[in-house]
Amino acid sequence: MFRDLLMLLGIVAAIAALSLAFLSQRYWFARGWRFAGRIHRSKWRTGMRAALLSVLVAVILIAFTDVLRNWRGTVSLGSWWTPFLGLWLSSSMFSYLFIKLIAGTDWLWRRLPSMLSAVSHTPAVSSVSTERINHSRRYFFQAAGLFAGAVPFVSAAYGFVSERLRFQIREVEIPISNLPPALDGLRITQLSDIHVGSYMPVAQVRRAVGMANELHGDLTVVTGDFLTGRTDPLEACIAELSQLRAPLGVWGCNGNHEIYADAEDEAAELFHRFGMRLLRHENAELNLRGSAFNLIGVDYQRQRAAEGKKASMLAGLEPLVRRDVPNILLSHNPNSFPRAAELGIELSLAGHTHGGQVRVEILDHRWSPAQFLTPYVAGIYRRPLRTSAHVPDAQVANSPFPPSFLYVNRGLGTIAAPIRLGVPPEITLLTLRRA
Repeated sequence: MFRDLLMLLGIVAAIAALSLAFLSQRYWFARGWRFAGRIHRSKWRTGMRAALLSVLVAVILIAFTDVLRNWRGTVSLGSWWTPFLGLWLSSSMFSYLFIKLIAGTDWLWRRLPSMLSAVSHTPAVSSVSTERINHSRRYFFQAAGLFAGAVPFVSAAYGFVSERLRFQIREVEIPISNLPPALDGLRITQLSDIHVGSYMPVAQVRRAVGMANELHGDLTVVTGDFLTGRTDPLEACIAELSQLRAPLGVWGCNGNHEIYADAEDEAAELFHRFGMRLLRHENAELNLRGSAFNLIGVDYQRQRAAEGKKASMLAGLEPLVRRDVPNILLSHNPNSFPRAAELGIELSLAGHTHGGQVRVEILDHRWSPAQFLTPYVAGIYRRPLRTSAHVPDAQVANSPFPPSFLYVNRGLGTIAAPIRLGVPPEITLLTLRRA
């Protein structure tokens, strides 16, 4: 029953997205066509409309080509035009949506006086006052419509040009309880959510690898989502990741997009071929300066099973957790953190959220789309060890148990739209300290 409901919601969401895409493109084409009609010179007018038709045909052909490539499953390094198509579609759809919201508000505002007068039986306002009010209202809503329509285009252009590939190094110190003295200062370099393909060229992956190597971490980890879909060049991505250098090696785990691309086994095999290791419900003991710690990795932790029932996070992981040495978990989904803390894992490293890709700050309040998916959007979080995963974070602040930590990496790549706003891509250097 729940699975059928999820499938129905998915179909409804897909239809709504396709409808919005169609309506927005029709709206902007019609606006451009009318604008061209105001040009007095016939040659310029004809040229403008021919250009509009050419752009429309190009958009349709590019979209069809990408759909056909995905249907055939042909691996490709991506096309230079695909990011621009994604940029145009995302910004034009949001702009259309905002303009229609303003228009809808205007429509309600115009009918509000008559509705109120009908309910309260009050006399109508004089024609002079009504004319002044209407003039002010029209000016206000016209200005609001122009502003609302321009914001998505300006924001998307800035997010595409300025922040999308502005890789940022973040250095974080994490105090671990009962950390052996020899492990004090252990440096872990983390990358996540690369999404190699049209939005993330292989050359940019190479640049990120070079930046990560300059941090000189003792251990390097990559926490999933190497690609977005099955046509993306997974082997080229992992070949670049094999250039990462760390004394304790390069380790990784799968993400949800490896599931979507049916590439979990291939990713593990490629890691092995290139001299790295991808942990799939496995652990490995690593040693630094004579002291050991336990590195655990799991595939993407689903929150719902195939039949729609709520899935158990980190099921069957208990035998892999050590009590004699510190434990570090690689789990793409940050929502596994409460269960990891319950199992006694001192540090979890995750990704998945991209920090929401867009973060808006209004009156000192920050908002990100990722907040709809998880309370663990980006950065560091703590929760008492061995506390039941069913107890909300807000109710365990005064627990006597030492803390377990989660770090959520904002990732390198993007999905849906090739933009980042207020959430630059991240390469993290985590340094463990004795609490």
